[in-house]
Amino acid sequence: MPAEPILILLFIVATAVAIVARRLRLPYTVALVVTGLVLGQLHAFEPPHLTQRLLFTVFLPGLLFEAAFHLDFPLVRRDQAFILTLAVPGVLVAILLTAAILMPAATLLPLKEVLTWHHALIFGALVAATDPIAVVGLFRSMGAPRRLAALLEAESLLNDGTSIVFFGLILGVAGGAAVTASGVIVDFARVVGIGSGIGLLIGLVVSTIVQRIDDPMIETTLTTIAAYGSFVGAEQLHGSGVIATVVAGMVCGNYGARIGMTPTTRVAVETFWEYVAFALNSIIFLLIGFEVHLKDVLAAWMLILPAYLAVLLGRALMVYAGSVVAARGAMAIPHSWRAILSWGGLRGGLSMVLALSLPADLSNRDLLIATTFGVVLLSIVLQGLTMARLLRRLGVVRPETDRTAYEQYRGELNALTAARREVDQMARAGQMDQAGLTTLKAEYDAKLSGVLGRLEKLRVEHTDLRAEDIRRARRHLLMVEKAQTLESARQGLLSQEAQERLLAEIDARLLRVEDTESP
Repeated sequence: MPAEPILILLFIVATAVAIVARRLRLPYTVALVVTGLVLGQLHAFEPPHLTQRLLFTVFLPGLLFEAAFHLDFPLVRRDQAFILTLAVPGVLVAILLTAAILMPAATLLPLKEVLTWHHALIFGALVAATDPIAVVGLFRSMGAPRRLAALLEAESLLNDGTSIVFFGLILGVAGGAAVTASGVIVDFARVVGIGSGIGLLIGLVVSTIVQRIDDPMIETTLTTIAAYGSFVGAEQLHGSGVIATVVAGMVCGNYGARIGMTPTTRVAVETFWEYVAFALNSIIFLLIGFEVHLKDVLAAWMLILPAYLAVLLGRALMVYAGSVVAARGAMAIPHSWRAILSWGGLRGGLSMVLALSLPADLSNRDLLIATTFGVVLLSIVLQGLTMARLLRRLGVVRPETDRTAYEQYRGELNALTAARREVDQMARAGQMDQAGLTTLKAEYDAKLSGVLGRLEKLRVEHTDLRAEDIRRARRHLLMVEKAQTLESARQGLLSQEAQERLLAEIDARLLRVEDTESP
């Protein structure tokens, strides 16, 4: 089947999965992986393979830039010691810990080929990069603290780059390259330094241009150039494309967008990148499911289980050790957050692609690929499906019963209000006698009073519900203002200049509403 119909088919499947996942309240990305897994086993159609070239040229730059563009730099700066500890030395230590924990278990298993320390280190590097997209989306939908989501997302953005660098160095050592400790440090600093420099330069250039123009289409195109241009430029100069894109995204989002974009342009750019992230995530998580061959994974289950436990334990040890660095003052990491950060370090597409890029002549290559795929699958499904329960159990988000009751009361209030208006309409139309209308009005007024009382009680007990109501109402009213402004312009009641000024002022207030979400 040609590529075009397959791409359309993938989007149709992704859209259907999104609708079902929303109704069943399942993490969207987990549902995509499971769907891809089922379709792959049924051989429904043959999608493109998730190759390193495809990931690096299409998916990774867009996903990294979108996440970095929306990252709140003040939140990241406050926890920079913790994030950098996990993303740089933490990645190296996690690789070593994973290998050290895996090796004793591997010696007890009846493997066809001996698993050496080189293999264990390569596996540790393969699964070092975290991919918390599934849980970050869950954090937002459940009202988890913004700082917690920023910690997980910022650390993941940086450790993608460092894990790729360490993977290349370890693979070189396994291939017989002469490597010294000082050489590793120099190579690491060179690759990361080039990537950071390219990202900073391109981010600043794009931000400067954005300040001098006012055209949403051109400015959106410039951010696209920053995303993919920084990645390609850094890779061409033998630097880290991942680090370059992350830095460019943070500069454009926290500097260029704030000082150079009008509110209308900023809304347009943010909407564009939110859709790009949705589209890319939809395809990549479906392809992850297609790439997993259950037969190979099941055959390697005796190594996958201890490997998965080693990854979990290594992640937990590094999170708790890193939290010691941030254990003073306002940077202290709450104990409940440490468990969530440990459990939220999912593995994803990058690990699978790196596994597929292993040299064909590497011993135990098929076993390493199957083990990596198995760990990624367990990570996404098991951790992704249980994260919501963990958040509620540790008290990081309000209990589900409170949110469900609140939503139920709001829905009941809307229904009763509509019915009460209908009673008034019936009275004006003379459809009933006065006594009957009086009885109906009293019944609905009593029901409305009861629902309003229960809603108010929940708002008093949970102040975040009241703040959420205010934000929702303000957002709704601003969209009403925007729609009326556009309608007035369509009717010729506003000039083009007046329309643009009014829309810019409304968009500015809309952005302020979005920025006041509680941390």
